[in-house]
Amino acid sequence: MFFYFNFMVEPIIQRDKYNPKGKISAIMVEPIINIKFKEDQMNSKIIDKMIGIVGEDWVVSSAKEVESYIKDETEEAIAPEPCYDCIVVKPRTTEEVSKIMKYANSEKITVVVRGGGTGCAGAVVPVKPSIILSTERMNQILEIDDNNMMVYCEAGVTLFDLEEEFKKHDSLFFPVHPGDEGAQVGGMIVQNAGGVRAVRHGVMRNHVKGLEIVLPTGEIIKTGGKLIKDNTGYDLTHLMIGSEGTLGIVTKAYLKLYPKSSNSGSLLISFDDKKSAIEVVPKILKKGITPLAIEYLERQFMEKSADDLGLKWPAEKGKVDLYFILDEKKQDDLYEVSEKIVEECEKNGAVDSLIAETYKEQRAILEIRSHGYPSVQSQVVDILDVCVPIGSINDYMDGIEMLSKKYNAYIPSFGHVGDGNIHNFIITEDGTKPENYEDLSEEIFKLAVGLGGTITAEHGVGKIRNSRLKLQYTDKHLDILRQIKKVFDPEDILNPETGITSL
Repeated sequence: MFFYFNFMVEPIIQRDKYNPKGKISAIMVEPIINIKFKEDQMNSKIIDKMIGIVGEDWVVSSAKEVESYIKDETEEAIAPEPCYDCIVVKPRTTEEVSKIMKYANSEKITVVVRGGGTGCAGAVVPVKPSIILSTERMNQILEIDDNNMMVYCEAGVTLFDLEEEFKKHDSLFFPVHPGDEGAQVGGMIVQNAGGVRAVRHGVMRNHVKGLEIVLPTGEIIKTGGKLIKDNTGYDLTHLMIGSEGTLGIVTKAYLKLYPKSSNSGSLLISFDDKKSAIEVVPKILKKGITPLAIEYLERQFMEKSADDLGLKWPAEKGKVDLYFILDEKKQDDLYEVSEKIVEECEKNGAVDSLIAETYKEQRAILEIRSHGYPSVQSQVVDILDVCVPIGSINDYMDGIEMLSKKYNAYIPSFGHVGDGNIHNFIITEDGTKPENYEDLSEEIFKLAVGLGGTITAEHGVGKIRNSRLKLQYTDKHLDILRQIKKVFDPEDILNPETGITSL
């Protein structure tokens, strides 16, 4: 199962969006411009040192090869300008990572850690000459402990690898699914990845039980493990989660597993207005019903996606839809939960409901929903991912409508209404950044924060939201974060200008 955000597209070879193992669907031949890379004496020294640590086959230094490692999925109109004067190093072990960091720290060389490159906030884009440390070779699932319900794996294991591994297991699975199965475990941890399943299962922070970490100074520390409870001192595991690659390098992780359910279904429930659709969500949750996902879908957006795929959106009545993904242990439970949700929605003005029971029906809805972003990708300037309290979503949506009129902008809303995380697309006809982009996006962030929300719930601050942190945090809060960074990284070599590190 996969969802629509963060599809992996590399700059030279375009890979099939629906094949996380990277089937090539098209080759884009474009001239490489503004390349500043040259192997000067200092770079040659660094290259020789890296070869000595990982071997010649695992150091990339030519500008053409480096290019595919210096961008992520941030929209081109707002992405940071990458620096080409970089080398890529691909260690295999924690010990090799340690040696790289000890050398980089002693020479004060910037290091940017790269996982799957599926992020949307420019966090892995190097903006100064850097060693790009790719974790792609650290890709082993080391242990699946059935009794403790944990998986121990290296940071470069992809979500696809986990999904495939747990297809072989009848009883357990890992629940977090941010959307792109090319995402790596290490990146999911430092990004605190979420996704549509967060309604029931939460985000990565809820499932990481222990880490192996290489600090910017090269020392190796271990936190947590297979324990359910540990009350010994400050929790460095949770400090690392969501740190966006600025405090240390995750090399291994213990992740919590959960029992599988064998009965799934999808509900598509339609409403004539946004308000009625959004109001019913907390009413359903208060009844003790926790679907796997609750998605808010605007009809115009879904019909565009369906047309793009040559399919038909199954709902015809109404203007907006709530899409529920259900997963229950017993088939009878699935039907009972479905009936309760439909009943509650009808009380709140639902005009139609569709139940997708077969895999084909479920797959068709999911495919159209997943294609929402790709269907408009060429027009997207930014995908905001604010989060507000569930009870404030209607106020937030009213504010978005007012801003849309104020700026004469098309801002479709789409996403995870079950946990308050709404994605707003800023769209222009050709995808170029409008003159009022900064003012419009700032007003959206202020709207969310004013309702008790956050400027980002999934994508992170990265290098594109730095200036917005002051909208959410006080000067004292920001100063504490700066001091934490200095403790971990006294030379400020690890992923500078990301998140708090630029303030």
